[in-house]
Amino acid sequence: MRAAAEAGHARYAYRLRVSSAARTVLLAEWDRCRWVWNECAAKSRAVHLHNRATGEKKTCGPAQLDRMLTEARKTTPWLRGGSSVPQQQVIRDFGKSRAKAQKDIREGLPVRQRAGMPKWKTKREALPTLNYTQRGFRLKDGRLHLAGGIVVVVVWSRDLPAEPSSVRVYQDSLGHWYCSFVVPFEVQTLPETGRVLGVDWGVKETATTTSDAHDLPHAEHGKKAKKKLTRYDRMMARRKPKKGQPGSKGYREAKKLRAKAHKKVARQREDTGRKWAKKVVRDHDAIAVEDFRPKFLARSTMARKAADAAIGATKAALIEMGRKHGRDIRLVHPAHTTMDCAHCDARAKHVLPLVSAPTPAPHAEPSAHATRTPHASCSSGLVSTRLVPMAEDLLERRSRRRPEPEIPPALQGGEDSNYDQRTRPSHPHKDSTTCPPRRAAPRRARRE
Repeated sequence: MRAAAEAGHARYAYRLRVSSAARTVLLAEWDRCRWVWNECAAKSRAVHLHNRATGEKKTCGPAQLDRMLTEARKTTPWLRGGSSVPQQQVIRDFGKSRAKAQKDIREGLPVRQRAGMPKWKTKREALPTLNYTQRGFRLKDGRLHLAGGIVVVVVWSRDLPAEPSSVRVYQDSLGHWYCSFVVPFEVQTLPETGRVLGVDWGVKETATTTSDAHDLPHAEHGKKAKKKLTRYDRMMARRKPKKGQPGSKGYREAKKLRAKAHKKVARQREDTGRKWAKKVVRDHDAIAVEDFRPKFLARSTMARKAADAAIGATKAALIEMGRKHGRDIRLVHPAHTTMDCAHCDARAKHVLPLVSAPTPAPHAEPSAHATRTPHASCSSGLVSTRLVPMAEDLLERRSRRRPEPEIPPALQGGEDSNYDQRTRPSHPHKDSTTCPPRRAAPRRARRE
């Protein structure tokens, strides 16, 4: 189950068995939808250039594009031969993509963080994707009937929990066809355990938790398939066509083998992450997860190992699994997550062991991560993975950070006492002749 963008809905994906006749019709339908997308991109570009040249403020929203589609279907028999449902959904998707790009521009986001305006879809690079609403499909006798007389067989690996409201038919890089149904989201509750967990992401070990039994070691799926991937890369390099020319049969076969190997590695990473997330969610009621974003690692020396760890996909699988079973998942800002002490709220200059904030029971078995107490000023040495600290508890922890000095008995109650409780103890060498002299910084030799 994949979480949809809308709250309260989820996607259920299934494999499709597509006949040669149905494949031909689907590809023809995709050609029409791709033409509609490219016309929308050209119209948007023309409106932008017109507004910049004349100073006007014309718009290019879904309403104008819908009218353009209606006129095009009247005058173009080839376009009218396809269903209007996926063509209208293409316009909706284009409008959402364009609105997101304009929003990023208005908010002044850096160029590297912007979504970017919708681009032209070419036949060789763009993979087919068709969206159908409720009036464009129906399920009958285990088969999926699409608008336009298209019938495909669905491999029902599991039952749908409810009636779907829409379906997306798409093809992956290997040529396999899939469909994903949008259904109302239903929480599958699990029995309470009374335990909490903290998760810290890393490269050497993908996930380090407060429980030794729930750590996720680096699976190294990409490293195991490196030899095969290198061989396919060399096959493609030897058969690489010249610019502007189509690839040979050997090049296309090598490209397909390479895509198949990459798909296998991606599925292995996804399977490992989902199984680990299921185990974590089943054994804990509340989980504090570091909101780690590994994109910056792509520019470091750890890029290959970080990409093979699939931290982003594993974190997404954990959040999705927690949402599916109604668990409390809290994202923690990654700054100083391994340096803040959970008891005294102090910040150490080195990494502290990762253990849960609540004090363990006396009879509990000590964790391997809690065998060290590197924080000398605090006897606990625990990393702060508390989910929502109470206000009173937070004030108490901050008060323990800097204790107030005791007032001498001679100065208590006197009117001439000017003792300030907030005054810090003076430096031990202040007003003393025993203070060692400061060494002057050496001067640099003047260049001649």
